[in-house]
Amino acid sequence: MISTPHSVGVYVHLPWCIHKCPYCDFNSHEASQEKVRSIEEEYVDSLIDEFNFYQELIKDRIITSIFFGGGTPSLISPKLFAKLINAINKNFNLSETEITLEANPGTIDIKNFQAYAELGINRVSLGIQSFNDNHLQCLERIHTSIEAKYAIEVVNKYFKNFNLDLMFGLPNQSLDELKDDIDTAISFDPKHLSFYHLTIEPQTRFFKIKPKIPSDDDAYEMFNLVLAELKNSHFDHYETSAFAQPGHQCKHNLNYWTFGDYLGIGAGAHSKLSHDNKIFRMDNTKNPKQYITEVNKQNFFSNKASIPQKDLPFEFLMNALRLTHGFTKKTYSERTGLSFDDIKSNLHPSFQQDLLYEDHEILKPTTKGVLFLNEILHNLI
Repeated sequence: MISTPHSVGVYVHLPWCIHKCPYCDFNSHEASQEKVRSIEEEYVDSLIDEFNFYQELIKDRIITSIFFGGGTPSLISPKLFAKLINAINKNFNLSETEITLEANPGTIDIKNFQAYAELGINRVSLGIQSFNDNHLQCLERIHTSIEAKYAIEVVNKYFKNFNLDLMFGLPNQSLDELKDDIDTAISFDPKHLSFYHLTIEPQTRFFKIKPKIPSDDDAYEMFNLVLAELKNSHFDHYETSAFAQPGHQCKHNLNYWTFGDYLGIGAGAHSKLSHDNKIFRMDNTKNPKQYITEVNKQNFFSNKASIPQKDLPFEFLMNALRLTHGFTKKTYSERTGLSFDDIKSNLHPSFQQDLLYEDHEILKPTTKGVLFLNEILHNLI
C-alpha cells in the first residue's frame, strides 16, 4: 500500500521573463515590467483560488517548502507575494517552512529584497550561469558579471541561505574560465551551488541554431574540475547537479528526488499527489491568460491521471538515483507501495557494470553511475 506522505512541497510558477534565454525550455514568456504589473494581481488571485481548491486534500499535511519559480519571480511585486503567502499561512503553519524565491541578477531591486525577507521568504536562488561577460552574452543573459556580483552582495545582505545557479560546457568555454567561475562563486560563501551542464533541448533557439559546445570528453573533464574544486571547499555533492554546505541541502528539491508529494500551482505547473492508495499527476494550461480564464471557470487542471503501478519503479528511480547518497529501500516501498525485491533482477545489469551500490538498507549510484544514470534507467526497462 502506498503511504501518503506527512509532508508536501508547494511549487508556484510565475511565468514571465524580461528576455527568454536561447537554451531555456521552461514555460516562460517574455514580458516587460509594465506588462507584468498589468496582470500580476489577477494572476496571484488565481494562484490563491487554485491553492484553496486543493486545501482539503492536503489539510492534514505539513508544508515543508514553498518554491517560487519561473520565469523570473522577482519581477512580481512584494505586496503580492505577501498576499499569497498570507493566504497559505491562514491554514498552515509556515514557521519552519523553507520558502525559496528564484531571481535573476538583471532584475535585482534592493528595496524589494528587503521586503521579500521581511514577509517570510528565507532562501534565494540566483540565476548567475557565469561570471564571464563573453559567456553571458552568448547565453543572452540580461546581466553582466559586475551586476551578478552586485546581486549576490544584495542578496547576502538579507538572506544567509542562498543558492547560485551556474553552468559548464558553455560554447568555447575553457577549463581556466570555468575555474574562474568556480573560484568567484565560492568567494561569496554561498550555502548552496547548482552546477548544470548546458544541454541543447528541443523547442529552444539553441536547438534550431546549435552553438559549438565542448565535446563529451571535454565536458567530462569540466565536471571533474567542478567536483574537485567544490569538494576542496567542503561542499557536499548530494545530487547530480547540486552541492551544499552542511545542513543546507534544498528541502524542496530533496522532496522531488525522494518521490515526495508536491502541489504545483500556476500556468504550466505540475503536481504529484498521493491519495486513496494511488498517485496522481496533474498539470495546468501553460498560457498565463488562459490559466486565469480556466481558474475563473473553476477548471483547476488541464490533465489528471494516476500513475500505473507498472511505471512506479521507473518513476521513483528516475528521481531518487539523482541523489549521490542514494535512498533507503524503506522509502522506495513507502512511496510506491511495492517491494524493492521485485525490481532487483532488473537492476542486475547495472550492478554488473559497476553503476550501482547496494547494502541491506540503501541503494545508490556509484561514482561511475552518477555519470550514467540514463544507462541505469535503460537497464530497468
